[in-house]
Amino acid sequence: MKIQERTGAGAGRSAGPVQPSVGDRLPTAPRERKPALAALAVLLILLGALGATTLVLQAGDRIEVIKTTAEIPAGSPVTNDNVTSVMVAADDSINYVKWSQLGALKKLKAVNTIPKGVVAVGEMFGSGSALAQGKATVGLSLKQGQYPSGLEIGDVVAAYRVTSGGSSSSGGSSSSGGSSSSGSGGSPIVSRATVSYVPDGKSSDTDFVSSTNLAVTLTVDSNDAAALAQAASNGEVALVRVPGNGN
Repeated sequence: MKIQERTGAGAGRSAGPVQPSVGDRLPTAPRERKPALAALAVLLILLGALGATTLVLQAGDRIEVIKTTAEIPAGSPVTNDNVTSVMVAADDSINYVKWSQLGALKKLKAVNTIPKGVVAVGEMFGSGSALAQGKATVGLSLKQGQYPSGLEIGDVVAAYRVTSGGSSSSGGSSSSGGSSSSGSGGSPIVSRATVSYVPDGKSSDTDFVSSTNLAVTLTVDSNDAAALAQAASNGEVALVRVPGNGN
């Protein structure tokens, strides 16, 4: 009889609610998914990668072109002393003059005065005459002492009449340099002329006496061209650098 009662009591206790074990987790609410935000994040990543790729490609697509290092007067050529090479981004809409075309460019003349520090484009140069109306060019062959050392293209000079042999046609006294100025009151033949050509763009700072004369071309007013050319043919011209720029 006691055994049955114990059995019945044990059965009653086992029928009660089951308690969860200590190691079990409590149930959680399902996480809400946001597909729109995920798609936006992926899109931003793709756009960033595309932008970085574009920048890398643009940086690598560069060409070597010509840039001026000194002012090039109108009608003057390019020389090794007034240009250099620089790298720029390629652009088919700009007519860059490539560094590999330097040899061909030297055969052309500046259509207008080209400032220092400008990247050269094809429209700046031409093969025809670039002289302005009322201007003329005169070539000179000058000896040592008839021109200032370091004469450069673009320099403004005055041209004086001189005679060699230590005397002038007007009876002036001789000069120690082998030439003397002549004319009324020492007035210049041309008071302002622009150097449009000198070999290699600049006369040497270490000139020495030799049988080779310096070839110089001046741009002058047309009214002064005849007198200057006559004096130049007789070797009676000396140049003096004066302040100012332009033709």
